[in-house]
Amino acid sequence: MGSTTKEYRPSEKEPFMNERQREYFKRKLEAWKEEILEESRSTIASLQQDTVAEADLADRATTETDRTLELRTRDRQRKLISKIDEALRRIEDGSYGYCEETGEPIALSRLEARPIATLSLEAQERHERRERVHRDD
Repeated sequence: MGSTTKEYRPSEKEPFMNERQREYFKRKLEAWKEEILEESRSTIASLQQDTVAEADLADRATTETDRTLELRTRDRQRKLISKIDEALRRIEDGSYGYCEETGEPIALSRLEARPIATLSLEAQERHERRERVHRDD
C-alpha cells in the first residue's frame, strides 16, 4: 500500500464512505489527534517551567495571563480530541460522513476541511440560524 495512500484523495466518483475513504479519514483524524497531543505535551512542559516563583509583580501578571491562555487552549484541545474520538467511533460503526440531522452524505470537501463535521453544510447553517434567532430573544 505504502505511498499510494499519500496521493489518495477521496473523490465524488467512488462509492461514498467506501473502505478506502473510511481508512483515509481515519488516518487523517489520527494524525490530527497526534498533532494536538504533541502540542498539549509542550504546553504542559512550558506550564511546569513557568512555575518558577516570579519575584516581579509585572512578570507574575504576565505569567498568569499566559497560564490562563494556555489552560484555555488545553480545554479547547481536550474538546477537539473528544470530537476526534467520536468521529473515529463513527468510522467504526459506519455512521461517519453522514449528517446527524438528515442522514444525507456530508460533502467530501466539507469533511476534508473539517473531518469532525457531523452536520451537512445546509443543516449546519440551519442550526446556526436557529441559534442566532434564539440569542436575539
